[in-house]
Amino acid sequence: MDLRAIFMGLAFAVMWSSAFTSARIIVTAAPPLGSLALRFLISGLLAVAMARMLGQSWRLNRAQWRATIIFGICQNALYLGLNFVAMQTVEASLASIIASTMPLVVALASWLWLGERLRPMGYAGLLAGVLGVTIIMGARLQGGADPWGVMLCVLGVLSLAAATMSVRGAVSGGNIMMIVGLQMLVGSALLWPFALALETPEVTWSWTLVVAFGYTVLIPGVAATLVWVLLVERIGAIQAATFHFLNPFFGVAVAAVLLGEPMGRYDVIGVVIVTLGILAVQRSRAALR
Repeated sequence: MDLRAIFMGLAFAVMWSSAFTSARIIVTAAPPLGSLALRFLISGLLAVAMARMLGQSWRLNRAQWRATIIFGICQNALYLGLNFVAMQTVEASLASIIASTMPLVVALASWLWLGERLRPMGYAGLLAGVLGVTIIMGARLQGGADPWGVMLCVLGVLSLAAATMSVRGAVSGGNIMMIVGLQMLVGSALLWPFALALETPEVTWSWTLVVAFGYTVLIPGVAATLVWVLLVERIGAIQAATFHFLNPFFGVAVAAVLLGEPMGRYDVIGVVIVTLGILAVQRSRAALR
């Protein structure tokens, strides 16, 4: 892995993790589902336009269309929809920690239900991940974290893990940026009816809201996706996935710096344990390929 790939991986991890902080700013001032539906509409159109500029085709094969629809439903509408609603009462740092456990959830489910083998280091990583999350969740719930919001975050990461497992390898064959853009448009189409039926269009306008929304559209929505695609093309999906182990740390750090969210002793301990667990699982799975 060369220096450029490392820089790209770090940039992706920071951009992905920072999305929870910008989302927290948005949902405290605007309806969560309507904001997310609008974000997906704009990001999706930008991603599709970028895909066309890269020469990618609208014509997807059956597996790619399946991945587009499943991820549009499970990742964009359910995972992010549930997280946006949850972050009205749940801090961005906690939401990012829960979301970052997705590789652990996928590895655990693959082991239990698909019979996927892990090296001893991988099993140790799964145990470490469970321990780290337990430490963080216990401390946060005792500190007054909203149980309903936490449950929505957990349901969201389970939805994302299910989608990831169901479409493994389905996006191979090119047109990745086009698939991502169409996924966003599917998510937007699914969210709009719920936003219009359940939410009132009350917005507390401020420059921070405008900046946060613009950042969410352009950076996590488009730039992070483009960097991820380029990183996978450069070093492969397995090596690229190892950068996910940085997400718990960056998620907590960005929320602490920009939102002033407290970082307690148990948060630090739990984040370190979860981070090491994700790294161990990723390295174990890579070693078996």
